[in-house]
Amino acid sequence: MPQAIWTIRVRTMRAFEGKDQQHSIGSRSCRVFFPGCLNLYSPFRETMDNSTRSERSRKAAIQAALAVIARDGPGQLTFDAVARESGISKGGLMHQFPSKGALMKGLLEYQVEYFENFSREYIAGMDPAKSEVTLTAQIATMRAALTTPHSVAFVILAALVEDPGLLSMTRDIDLKTIQRIKAEAADPELSILRSVAAMGLVMTSLFGLSPFSEKERDRLFDRLLDERQWPSSPKGKKPRSVRPVSSSGRSTRRS
Repeated sequence: MPQAIWTIRVRTMRAFEGKDQQHSIGSRSCRVFFPGCLNLYSPFRETMDNSTRSERSRKAAIQAALAVIARDGPGQLTFDAVARESGISKGGLMHQFPSKGALMKGLLEYQVEYFENFSREYIAGMDPAKSEVTLTAQIATMRAALTTPHSVAFVILAALVEDPGLLSMTRDIDLKTIQRIKAEAADPELSILRSVAAMGLVMTSLFGLSPFSEKERDRLFDRLLDERQWPSSPKGKKPRSVRPVSSSGRSTRRS
């Protein structure tokens, strides 16, 4: 089989005053324009363009799905709804996500990555003197998850509706986070209570069960984040001594 021949046309504006110098080495044409303009044919360009378009379509589908969940509720998340929201055909969506479960998994992976990046950036900007870095970052991340449009909280709610088994991915991540919180804490149980309290603020707000106004909730988050409020922290206030209580319910005093 004869070797493939390429045709390269080198056009040098100044040297040849607009004339082409042609070297016949192929059946395809590749033109190089000098000076300062390069337009080379690449056999990989079409593949790269397809890959880029596919990634853009995937991101557009995920953003559209998040918008549907946040606006209409998780029960309204369908391929038809996402297609209308994104402008992508239903067939195009199903090429990216063959099933609704695959779509939900993609949503969770996208949001987990987003908030992991948020947590890393938050830690990078923290005071190096802070003693419980992981706990502080987790509380701040949960606060952001509640206030960020199209947040992971809505995705978790949708996953509960569609397939609770999808949440195993977030449970594994949470378990590792809890282990780091315990390792950093002077009082691991108190630190876990702070973490769970932050989660409670998120979940009660998500389900519309919170008795707190937004201002009250922000104040509670501020306190959970403030190490000085917690006696186990090196910066925390020492707890007041508690008087022993007798069986009759009265406090006792030592004479």
